[in-house]
Amino acid sequence: MVEPRRTGWRVALATAGLAVVAGFAWTGSLVGTCAYRMITAPKSADETIHVRPTPSVIVAVRSLARLETVTHHVERIVDLRDRQERLFGLVTGEDTILLVASGDVTAGVDLSELRDGDVEADFDRRVARIVLPPPRVFSTRLSQEGTYVYERRTDVFAKRREDLESRARAEAERTLEDAAVQGGILTQARTHAETTLTALVRSLGYETVEVVWRKE
Repeated sequence: MVEPRRTGWRVALATAGLAVVAGFAWTGSLVGTCAYRMITAPKSADETIHVRPTPSVIVAVRSLARLETVTHHVERIVDLRDRQERLFGLVTGEDTILLVASGDVTAGVDLSELRDGDVEADFDRRVARIVLPPPRVFSTRLSQEGTYVYERRTDVFAKRREDLESRARAEAERTLEDAAVQGGILTQARTHAETTLTALVRSLGYETVEVVWRKE
């Protein structure tokens, strides 16, 4: 007859042994599965991405917006006279101002006017072509220090016009711009714009750069 206490110990040992064997079996199965997946997992294929840089040329050119390429310093004397009649034209008088004007006229190219297709680039051939809008005068600024009233005179039979100086300044700005245009500021703006943009596009990797001007 087997003693109950010994039988209980044998059952406990047998149960523990089965648990250990089952644990080893489960662990081995898990390790095997992971190893199989690592071996059979497909390798990521090598990829080569080629980005054509044409858009970067357009962005670089348009980012300049107003390309101010040349400034002329101009000085003029404006003699403005307001002739007035009194007594049905029997008597005349003048309200006059003599303004010494000094200022700067700036010209360039407005690159925001570029249209679709105005910039063409072939990076493989290292060739770029840009069609630019015509140059124009951007601003005419009178110098506050260099512009002053040299003489202001009102005849006895004339009425003093308080707006005569502002009219003289407006005329000065117009004549300064005309003088700058006659002095070739637009031609210089064209030349400087070509030089600047050619250097810019070449810095992006293009060897041949053609600049064409749009007709006005």
